[in-house]
Amino acid sequence: MTDHSTTDTPPLPTLEDWQHWTHVMGRAQQMMMEYWAEQASNGPRSGPGSGPGSGSAPFACGGGEQGSGNADPMALLTAGAQAWAKGLETWGKMLGGVTAAVPPGAAQPVRDRRFSAPEWAENPIFDTIRQTYLRLSDQLLGSVDDIEGLEPEARHKLKFATKSFVDAMAPSNFALTNPQVLKRTLETRGENLLKGLANMLKDIAAGQVTQTQPGAFEVGRNLATTPGKVIHETPLYQLIQYTPATDQVLATPVVIFPPWINRFYILDLTPEKSFVKWCVDQGISLFMVSWKSADESSAGVTLDDYVLRGQIDAIDAVRDTLGVASVHAIGYCVAGTTLAATLAYLDATGAADKVSSATFFTAQVDFALAGDLKLFLGDETMGLLTQLTAEKGYLDGRYMAATFNLLRGRDLIWNYVVNNYLLGEEPAPFDLLHWNSDTTNLPAAWHRDYLETFYRDNKLAQSGGINVAGTPIDIGRVKTPSYIQAGREDHIAPPESVWKVMDHFTGPRRFVLAGSGHIAGVVNPPSAGKYQYWTNDKAAPALTDFIAGAVEHKGSWWPDWVEWLKSLDAATVKATGARVPGEGKRKAIEDAPGRYVKAR
Repeated sequence: MTDHSTTDTPPLPTLEDWQHWTHVMGRAQQMMMEYWAEQASNGPRSGPGSGPGSGSAPFACGGGEQGSGNADPMALLTAGAQAWAKGLETWGKMLGGVTAAVPPGAAQPVRDRRFSAPEWAENPIFDTIRQTYLRLSDQLLGSVDDIEGLEPEARHKLKFATKSFVDAMAPSNFALTNPQVLKRTLETRGENLLKGLANMLKDIAAGQVTQTQPGAFEVGRNLATTPGKVIHETPLYQLIQYTPATDQVLATPVVIFPPWINRFYILDLTPEKSFVKWCVDQGISLFMVSWKSADESSAGVTLDDYVLRGQIDAIDAVRDTLGVASVHAIGYCVAGTTLAATLAYLDATGAADKVSSATFFTAQVDFALAGDLKLFLGDETMGLLTQLTAEKGYLDGRYMAATFNLLRGRDLIWNYVVNNYLLGEEPAPFDLLHWNSDTTNLPAAWHRDYLETFYRDNKLAQSGGINVAGTPIDIGRVKTPSYIQAGREDHIAPPESVWKVMDHFTGPRRFVLAGSGHIAGVVNPPSAGKYQYWTNDKAAPALTDFIAGAVEHKGSWWPDWVEWLKSLDAATVKATGARVPGEGKRKAIEDAPGRYVKAR
């Protein structure tokens, strides 16, 4: 018989435990919505004793012992809210901490926008719910830091899982405990829940949450509209050359490698946000790679393909088209990681001069500090990847999108559960979120290899740890002048991880820390006047030293980058002949943005 003494320490919940309960809460939410919607659709009660399911709106039901009277809807809601608040407090006491709420009406600052509506503070019950939840959340998250004897990796995993659970169980996510939803439901007599259910069913059918107004944006109509032509095409990518907007252009062209896990037009959104258009307006001869969304033919794609038949092939195509010796290359996120491998391979094969400079947007080459994405590298995840891709040889991009959404679940999942499903609203039109939902399929074997070789085993950071076409590469030998941009709030490529490029490359390096995160920190046009960036011209052995001596600049870092680019080579040429798409060696195949970006 096992002795369970009072001194026993209860086992810590695992990541799978938290994920299970998060799923349970989500399923409970769905079931509750379906039930209420069914009740609302049955119409008003015609009289006493009309039978079950005949209530007037979701909250009218039988009262009294015989179920023949109509209860006050607000009384029912109040009872449900009180039960929730009491349950939270009881749960907190079971966890062994202090969770009593601040007395209703006590002055407290609003801590996040989920509870910014005045209804949360005006009603004492909802004020209690809000405060109890916030205190319990702090306790749960703080308890992870207080646990002794945990390895850093285990603590990181537990903290992420706990945060995901805390976000999922927020009272704002449930109709009975969200005063805004209750108010809307009474005002519309349940129509919001019917609309919300329709929204939810459409999302289930599509396999992803709707984050922006459907039909508001279309690639080629009001996104990715910078004029240009596709001038080169392979089974892996299309190469777009953009039409000059100035009489003179920089002699050395720029070629951009966007992430293959996303569509390239994150850098060519609406014209006022487009990095592509801005570059062309600055007099840059600009080329863009548009990766093909994976299908059955992509099953055998490997790192060699992305380096040799992707990046180097595109570099050579640009050089040949314009008759130039070298290019400036930009790599965004994972394409920046591959660009580092490409530079190392070019160095190892004596061809480093093909690239005059390299720019890295939120890219990692050393994954020792890679952040929350490293949590998705366990045996369960790898087994699921194998299962999902066994038949067709590629990963449906919606699974990758779900992973990225989970990293910011409060903003990218639960925010839309409340808005779309509970309030029954359509999301606002937002070009960036349209792009975020425009998923790209990934070659299965290469995606798994990338996760294991780069993220898990960190082999790119090891001299000779990776071979390209049989040639061992060493990023420590890269001497190409490099511009390294990181986002201060980046949750995908944390700035301390991006900084490690500085520790490996040996050529001239300029590091810039931009305000905001992985997307908004990059896509920040000067005209917007938003955010800021930091530079430090003094030697800094670590990111903390860089920050300590950094100078803050208001607005976009784009002008700083183009000034750096021109400092390397300011020579210009006339924007004629081969500098115009289709008038050089390679004739136009089709207008930008091309077919590949539209393929699903």
